[in-house]
Amino acid sequence: MNTMNSTIASEAQVPEEKVMPVTEERPEDTVLEEGVTVGKPFADDPKFKLRNVEVFYGDSPAIKNISLDIGRNEVIAFIGPSGCGKSTFLRCLNRMNDSIDICKVKGQLMLDDEDIYHSKKDVVELRARVGMVFQKPNPFPKSIYDNVAYGPRIHGLANRKSDLDEIVENSLRKAGLWNEVKDRLDATATGMSGGQQQRLCIARAIAVSPEVILMDEPCSALDPIATAKVEELIAEMSESYTIVIVTHSMQQAARVSHRTAYFHLGHLVEVNETDKVFTSPEHELTESYITGRFG
Repeated sequence: MNTMNSTIASEAQVPEEKVMPVTEERPEDTVLEEGVTVGKPFADDPKFKLRNVEVFYGDSPAIKNISLDIGRNEVIAFIGPSGCGKSTFLRCLNRMNDSIDICKVKGQLMLDDEDIYHSKKDVVELRARVGMVFQKPNPFPKSIYDNVAYGPRIHGLANRKSDLDEIVENSLRKAGLWNEVKDRLDATATGMSGGQQQRLCIARAIAVSPEVILMDEPCSALDPIATAKVEELIAEMSESYTIVIVTHSMQQAARVSHRTAYFHLGHLVEVNETDKVFTSPEHELTESYITGRFG
């Protein structure tokens, strides 16, 4: 893997001629055609194949005919203004939107050629394969050990205490947390720092051996030091997992992702290699967003 595009980690590296005055105005004259995405929305070895996906809240469309591949062992970042649909689209990937009564998802959403919205699909099994890390750390009011052990217990992944101990240790090691907590596994998880809690939630997600990890703004509530640790962790985990991250930080997208997808008002406007998105975007809306004209 490359150096996670660290060379484009700051907006200062956007060519000067592309920098526009900051304004709240949006380009009203740009017409978006549903289902049309510029760049490279498809992958040679897709983990997810998503075709003609639409999401409605009641009669209101939130996602408008999006087709996208998410590659195996890829880190892909979803960026765009607030309310553009990126988190709604993310939640489709493990059917988190099922919990919203008025939400309806249409289209074809395939995980390794399995229709995840098939009427007989086991949603519990799906969410074990496609884990989720939320914006705000949400550890259970249990011990550090029991937080990580919770998933393997309910999924029957460990028959013996020694097996469970091994899963907990391995998960905490993968989350970069073992050395910090190995001597206090019985301590309550809610007493940890915010950054530690978020890494614990990542350890809890990977304890059930998922194939995909979804991250919905996982660093927005963290300080810069904790954010850096989570970003390092994302780089390491991409060797074993497919990772989809929603972020409001374009610098973070530049640092951690292989491809970046730009959403605008429910449309998927552009998908491309991350360095191309931030240095020579193909769509005028993408350029306007990353140069600060709106958003």
